[in-house]
Amino acid sequence: MHLEIITPDRKVYDGEATAVRFPGTDGSFEVLNNHAPLIAALKEGDVTVTGVGGGTFHISGGIVEVLRNNVVVLAESASA
Repeated sequence: MHLEIITPDRKVYDGEATAVRFPGTDGSFEVLNNHAPLIAALKEGDVTVTGVGGGTFHISGGIVEVLRNNVVVLAESASA
């Protein structure tokens, strides 16, 4: 699936991922390939990307949208 992590200042990550773990406001959750459509609020914490070029990104909160194997994270701020 394709993942983008975007802040108001820059695009922090743009690439492929096999799994992504998020710090949801109601608890952490993971998104895999072919996940059902989803929009969720995120709290401060780590977004963990599994796959080629993956890693861990600390965000200060935001939202995530999952739709047709495209995952977009709109974060207030993010750092690798």
